[in-house]
Amino acid sequence: MFKKLLDNTNPNSLANKFRRKRFKLFMDFIKDFPRPVKILDAGGTVNYWEQVGIAGNEEFEITIVNLEIPQNMLYNNIILAKGDVTDLSMFRDKSFDIVFSNSVIEHIPTAEGRQRMADEIKRVGKSYFIQTPNYYFPFEPHFLLPLFQYYPKRFKIFLLTHFNIGWFKKCETMNEAIKIYLKTDY
Repeated sequence: MFKKLLDNTNPNSLANKFRRKRFKLFMDFIKDFPRPVKILDAGGTVNYWEQVGIAGNEEFEITIVNLEIPQNMLYNNIILAKGDVTDLSMFRDKSFDIVFSNSVIEHIPTAEGRQRMADEIKRVGKSYFIQTPNYYFPFEPHFLLPLFQYYPKRFKIFLLTHFNIGWFKKCETMNEAIKIYLKTDY
């Protein structure tokens, strides 16, 4: 049930309704920017821009930097760049009107890495719009369990090695569970 409500690939899901509402804040923020708006999406996906209705809109030039990028690009206004958001050295200073990032920073495992990401965003963007998850929100979006972020580390790893949880299949090994834990803990 929760998966259906929170499926970000379904345009009619509750998650995407909230996403579109949050995205309106972004659109209000950039409404007076000269067109086309040059956007760097740090750690994003093409799917996100499809869901909010900007993919294919020539008023926006979007560059997506991610560790994994799809092979095929269907939109003239989106450029894909394989890279790490903690090192955006492929871009010049202030080369984007705005840097956008949607709940990516919590996937960077160290405080130093998060600081590097923040420094790089400030360097390459003339402005920035960064969404971060609310740690105190009672429902954890990766594992789809209430208060999961407060569970002890060992209990989280136990759950990951014994059950399918949220978007994750049951881990076969402890190392696999630890990797998932480190990738999603903030």
